[in-house]
Amino acid sequence: MVMNLGVDHIKAAVIAIDLHRGHLDMSVATMPTRPDVATRIIAANKRLFDWCRANGIPVIHQMTSYRDEAEIRANPFWRTRAEDPNNTRKNVMRHNIMGGPGCNVMPELLDDSDFIVNTKKRYDCFLGTDLDFVLKSHGINTLLITGVNTNSCVLATTTAANVRDYSVIVVEDCVDSMDGPAMHEAGLACIRTAFGFVMDTDAVMKLGELAA
Repeated sequence: MVMNLGVDHIKAAVIAIDLHRGHLDMSVATMPTRPDVATRIIAANKRLFDWCRANGIPVIHQMTSYRDEAEIRANPFWRTRAEDPNNTRKNVMRHNIMGGPGCNVMPELLDDSDFIVNTKKRYDCFLGTDLDFVLKSHGINTLLITGVNTNSCVLATTTAANVRDYSVIVVEDCVDSMDGPAMHEAGLACIRTAFGFVMDTDAVMKLGELAA
């Protein structure tokens, strides 16, 4: 299938956002998705990653990690979420502190050939990280974005990629949200309206030019 992605010569990479134990391993997760969501997201991403690796498309993992609570508390809104026991972000002040078990990509999603950017501290994967350098140095102009959460990190990173003039595809079956299906769908609606393409893994695999 040939699709106009807005670039002349496509060079793609996967941007896998926060597919770590802090969201997806129910035994240690501080900000967990639902268990069924974790199971489905892990399986969907593994399928996509295996295909991408086989076709020479690099997988770049973005992982949130903080030196200490002060780096989290610097965000005023997050401080308010930590005070609300009914909020999905109530554990934000102890989420993915360096050295904790949450700061590890789910092992079934990691390959020795993958890149890891583990200096992410805010929703936008470009902020304070060398992601843009990694992409530019490898000639990447098209991003396949996956991960958690659709309505925060995925949305913010898609927006940031768009304003940096990357072509963006959010892989619909490979993203989800700990905030529930309504927020997941709202995030996708924002993305497809103004920031990037939304398609599932089957559609991505039919884009022959990605693997060319």
